[in-house]
Amino acid sequence: MAPPPPQRKNPSRGPAVTGGNGRPPRRMASRDAAERAAFFARREAAAVLRRVLRGDATRRSAGSIKSLVYSPTVRNKRATFALVCQTLKYLPILKEVLGSSGVLNSKWKKQEELVVVTAYDILFGQGTAVSGSAEQLILANKDILSSALDRICAKRKVSSVEDLVGQKTAVKPKPRFLRVNTLKTTAESVIEELSKIHMVYKDDMVPDMLVLPPGTDLHSHPLVTNGKVFLQGKASCMVAVALNPKPGWKVIDACAAPGNKTVHLAALMNGEGSIIACELNKERAKTLQHTVRRSGANNIQTVNGDFLDIDSKDPSYAEVRAILLDPSCSGSGISTERLDYLLPSHSRDDQDDASTSSRVMKLSAFQKKALSHALSFPSVARVVYSTCSIHQAENEDVVNAVLPLATSLGFELATPFPQWHRRGLPVFEGSEHLLRTDPEDDLEGFFIALFVRKAANGGVEEPSEDVAVEVPRKVSRRRHGLRTFSSLRLSRMILCSNRVLW
Repeated sequence: MAPPPPQRKNPSRGPAVTGGNGRPPRRMASRDAAERAAFFARREAAAVLRRVLRGDATRRSAGSIKSLVYSPTVRNKRATFALVCQTLKYLPILKEVLGSSGVLNSKWKKQEELVVVTAYDILFGQGTAVSGSAEQLILANKDILSSALDRICAKRKVSSVEDLVGQKTAVKPKPRFLRVNTLKTTAESVIEELSKIHMVYKDDMVPDMLVLPPGTDLHSHPLVTNGKVFLQGKASCMVAVALNPKPGWKVIDACAAPGNKTVHLAALMNGEGSIIACELNKERAKTLQHTVRRSGANNIQTVNGDFLDIDSKDPSYAEVRAILLDPSCSGSGISTERLDYLLPSHSRDDQDDASTSSRVMKLSAFQKKALSHALSFPSVARVVYSTCSIHQAENEDVVNAVLPLATSLGFELATPFPQWHRRGLPVFEGSEHLLRTDPEDDLEGFFIALFVRKAANGGVEEPSEDVAVEVPRKVSRRRHGLRTFSSLRLSRMILCSNRVLW
């Protein structure tokens, strides 16, 4: 265990020591500042932990651990991130210790996350504490908690707390990818600034993507905070580039939050045309709004509503030319980067075959419905379906199920980034057009399918000029049903990018 927290000197032992100007020595001021910083970091960590645990319990998370910590509302991001991750790592032990000692009584149950975070920090972390109700609770019961911890170790016949915690999956270091926001600056300008302190070079496949060494932390860099660059993975950026919307087009981002792909679309369109960005979850819609504001894009309308509620035959959407569909998925391709192995649900998931779990099957059913709906818009020429999942049920199986409908509507599968080596699983004819990325490529696990509508003359409508796309090939034909939805409620919810609906 960590050494006990430093104790304040007893004032009765003598007068306080002061500097020549009557102020406490710098060391004392520094200690007080550290204690205050730890005090507030615990409260920020408790707020994030509450959202993480509730989202994990209901499987309706408002975001990953990282995205919640690095949201605009968290001020001390580095300390908060460390506290949340470490508390989750020790969470089963902390709950057992607090439960067996009786410290976490009904009075503190409503502040359980704060008590747990504080218990971790004082028992296993820095041990720095100031006057605060949760801090005083843990300090007053520290001996009781330590005894409970010793009993647990003895019962399980281990010599240290680390043996109780066990090994957690480590994140393999990956390059740090940056997407330059061309609405505000240029890649050359960003390279010139970053190369003063970092090794940086351009990616050879994704336009305006820069690569830096693993572990490079730029979350507080002015280029990031002012929206000139976005900390966005290469695989994620490949999605918008595959859609390749033209300046002046009307585009829908069907499941838009947190908005990185949305604002990437705006940059690819040079800020021209219009983008309707839909997000059903209210909290995630707030994040989407923040991302749009930070990007400086003025051609994005945000919608706190369901993409499936749009009537594709409504005249308001008759000019939609491209749709990006990145729907809710299991996130299995980014689970390590998301730090999902720290979540309580992770051990439960390991007991079953996650790829065929009931949750994945429900997600797959929704994804098929959403993709069918995207293909039903009368003027849409390009549809990208993407997930951050590695499961066939959410990827190839979805595309294969919708192919008969796509064919009947004049769509064929095209091949985004034909130079990319990793394609779809060979489970149906035409899967070679699909694209997969994998951690073996130093990327997240993503999946991309590009549907392109054939023109009346038999060619492909609006062929890509910036990204090589192979000519679509033959696909199988079967009939498939289609359901349309009323647009009245959703049409009233469309917002300008500088407004908020709630």
